[in-house]
Amino acid sequence: MASERDAEKRKFEVAPSSYKSVVWDHFGFAVDYDADGKRIVNKQSTVCKHCYASVGYATGNTTNMFSHLRRHHPSVSIGRARSTSATANVNRPQPTIAASFQQQFATSSDKHKTITKAVGVFISKDMQPYSVVEDSGFRHMMKTIEPRYHVPSRTHFSGKVIPELYEACRGDIANELKQAPYLALSTDSWTSRATVSYLTVTVHYIVDWKIKAFVLQTHPLYESHTSEHLADELLHAVTEWKLERASIPIPVTTDNAQNIVNAIRNTASFGPHVGCFAHSLNLAAKKVVSLNPVSRLLGKIRKVVTFFHKSTTAHKVLAEKQVMLNIPQHRLIHDVTTRWNTVHDMLEQQPAIYSALLDKAVKKSAKDMSMLTDSELKLAEELIQLLNPLKKMTTLMSSESTPTSSMILPLKTMTLKSMAPDSQDSPTIRDAKAAVTKDLEKRYTDPDLLDFLHRATVLDPRFKSLPIIDEAMCDQVYKDLTSEIMEHQFQEGPSNE
Repeated sequence: MASERDAEKRKFEVAPSSYKSVVWDHFGFAVDYDADGKRIVNKQSTVCKHCYASVGYATGNTTNMFSHLRRHHPSVSIGRARSTSATANVNRPQPTIAASFQQQFATSSDKHKTITKAVGVFISKDMQPYSVVEDSGFRHMMKTIEPRYHVPSRTHFSGKVIPELYEACRGDIANELKQAPYLALSTDSWTSRATVSYLTVTVHYIVDWKIKAFVLQTHPLYESHTSEHLADELLHAVTEWKLERASIPIPVTTDNAQNIVNAIRNTASFGPHVGCFAHSLNLAAKKVVSLNPVSRLLGKIRKVVTFFHKSTTAHKVLAEKQVMLNIPQHRLIHDVTTRWNTVHDMLEQQPAIYSALLDKAVKKSAKDMSMLTDSELKLAEELIQLLNPLKKMTTLMSSESTPTSSMILPLKTMTLKSMAPDSQDSPTIRDAKAAVTKDLEKRYTDPDLLDFLHRATVLDPRFKSLPIIDEAMCDQVYKDLTSEIMEHQFQEGPSNE
């Protein structure tokens, strides 16, 4: 009951700030309510904040209020100027919990900044377009998660949030790179769908026995892709990120295009050049595809694949045959000239394709289809067996989270062994094996590169016995490596431990 009386007493309106008299620190205007509950401020009556007594008021005349204070509250100190403190707001009604959760965060608040940064991380990590923040579905999700948060515009993210995240991330990486004594680079040039060429540079290093890699930059290439231009672009990246190390050239892994190979070999800051092994396998496998019998076979298979793309009935039957024959269940694809493994994937489906073509539901619509002969079916099966090792190694190198140069020579040796001729090989398979062997044997034969790869391999616990070379050469590699380690230790000085 006491709280109700207090609430009833404190029904007054704080005088506006334009009322300068000090007496208004102690008085407010009376508040009444009509029959409908509407709040009405009575500016002809004031209320004492100390005893809640009602005192009449005529505009501009504060005599009655001063008299009330002297008579009834003599102990109250009356200042010379009206206070600007928040005590005048003590009677303002407290907002409800529901109303509090509807009040939006100020853009300068920590909560708003934290959520905005999280949205920026989402855009950058998931490679989302800036326009995602203006999509109705995204805004509905954010409104549901946090109604008090207002999503900024796309220009705010593109002009402020993402650049700030980039600078912070760049600073962290740059500081960590300073601590890495040895670095390696990998680079690749590529063309976007908008027909713009780019050069991407990635750095690799070891910290606390963990291999780390970061994409440093992707720059457009507007000039001709000459060796000199590519070398300048790489040197620019090295200088910008301060990757130089005294008297230590930086190893660089690229594809086998001659312009980038020459760019690395002719620049003193780089070396050795390490050709991408997956790309080397791709080049070797393409030699198989270019053989005339294989090329003719693939031409007929492409027509069959096109038929299955156009017929929904044939596609459904094919899916059933894939399950029945335990063949990878995926839509038929056309081979792509730049990716030989698509040839393997296309050949792999031949048993299911052949079975589907003989099905009653498909046979009628495929009556004009040129079926593979028995010899062509046999060649397709033999090609799958031939390409299987190359496919597995390509998948291994592509899916490996930390592929290292130590794997190159062992995988090359295994590939060449799988291409050894067999007395039961058909002429086409014999030619295919010879083509792969000839192309792969010439890779990684440079003496300096070979020595580099031998040392990398011997330092990998998986291959430290070096079964890929003879005993004499193995001993020499160990001897050279031991001498290098001792020299390095001598240069660093005695250990403090």
